[in-house]
Amino acid sequence: MPTLAAVDIGSNSVRLKIARLTKHRLTNILEDREVTRLGESVFRSSFLSPEAIATTVKVLRRFHRAVQNAGSDSVRVVATSALRDARNARAFLEWVRSTTGWDVEIISGLEEARLIHLGLVSTLRVNSSPVLMADLGGGSCELTISSQGHIRNTVSLPLGAVRLTNEFLRHDPPRKSEMRQLRGFISREIERTADRIKRARPKVVIATSGTAESLAAICHGLYKTKGSRAATVSKTQMRRIAKLLARLPLEERKTLSGVGPRRAEIIVPGAAVYLGLLERCQLAGFRYSPLGLRDGLLAQMAAEYDRTTRSGKQIESERWDSIRAAVSHYRVDMDHALHVRASAMQLFAALKSVHGLPPQYEEWLSAAAMLYEVGDYVNRNGRHRHAYYIISNSEILGYTPEQRRIIAAIARYLGKSRPAPGDAPIKALPAADQECVLKASLLLRLARALNLSRTAAIRTARIRLHEGEVKLTLVTKQRSSVDLELWAVEKEQSYFREVFGRELSAAAA
Repeated sequence: MPTLAAVDIGSNSVRLKIARLTKHRLTNILEDREVTRLGESVFRSSFLSPEAIATTVKVLRRFHRAVQNAGSDSVRVVATSALRDARNARAFLEWVRSTTGWDVEIISGLEEARLIHLGLVSTLRVNSSPVLMADLGGGSCELTISSQGHIRNTVSLPLGAVRLTNEFLRHDPPRKSEMRQLRGFISREIERTADRIKRARPKVVIATSGTAESLAAICHGLYKTKGSRAATVSKTQMRRIAKLLARLPLEERKTLSGVGPRRAEIIVPGAAVYLGLLERCQLAGFRYSPLGLRDGLLAQMAAEYDRTTRSGKQIESERWDSIRAAVSHYRVDMDHALHVRASAMQLFAALKSVHGLPPQYEEWLSAAAMLYEVGDYVNRNGRHRHAYYIISNSEILGYTPEQRRIIAAIARYLGKSRPAPGDAPIKALPAADQECVLKASLLLRLARALNLSRTAAIRTARIRLHEGEVKLTLVTKQRSSVDLELWAVEKEQSYFREVFGRELSAAAA
């Protein structure tokens, strides 16, 4: 029963959630949250202020003690918009590391959206198709179109409540000219994705984060909604709420139900964003959910412990969808990629006693087999280097940056060069993974060799281990030649002996 902890360092607030994985389900143990406004100065000057850093680190120290007291087996700490934009982000990361020992991962807007989506679909019964998920934080707004649990489209917009407050609002209450400029900017950004949302025709809109919570509370206070409707805000209600908030001075906004003193400072642009979204995308309203990024982080960690969890199946689906999208985008031959992947999976399973790779390498090898030709999209000259760059830097959803670097390194060495300790792709990996990548890369070289002619000439390959030798028997389709495949396998014999200490031979049946 592992205990897992997730920390979300946002532009407006820092959140902690600790849960225990029991019988394939997560049970909440502790939640904590504090507003630190880490991103406030970033959106003005591009730098984190010393005061905001000190306040945030102080909160993280408290979270660290809570995580230790809970006996957490695994902790994941991520940062979002403020750290993505801050020019002095490294100083903050070093301070957190020296104080807590935590390595903070700065995630992209698209990865943030994916994790929020994972947290929602792993917990809620989202059966309607499609669904729009909106998360409005301090620095950005993530919009995701989901259908039957699959991400169909996602975008991150610079429409965070703290960012917009600093950029547009100078008076209390805001002047009409400030609100016109604010609404104009919001409309421009939403237009980037409005057509896609309208075409999707979402039946349900789920809004997360503190701003949506406050707006739902204001709506409940004004309209006395009951039951499940207490968390629902219609477009008409949102229009009235946004108009009311823009007219009230700060002190009166603080007195509204569900709006604390810090939220009152930034809720006007937050309300304007939600109203703009509902109006520009022709949506009836939204429903607030308390789930969010931290729930997605916990779901991801739970899947790493137990792949049979609901989140484990969801992550597998997301990864496969993302890989297929990349194959299509970079114009890779899908049929050939699937043949190479099938050969790689067969080799991985049949040669487990030879390679001794950890189980997770099966999936990473599978991904590398699908993606190793993406470098051709840039240029066939240097295509393996291009493939490494694309895989390690692309938004292939469901993989951490470190996992993408491992996949990229496996796909990198399919030409004349072979992995060496001094190579940049190898040096970028943890020491434990460097030797594993070398072995996985060789398995992929063999899988590619078995499909070199690109004619799917081999019906099946029989793999036999006998007295220190690995024998491949290639069963061909009728009237097919595998001369090219046999030549390619022969070229890998000395390298196979060097890496695995075994002889390799191949023959046609």
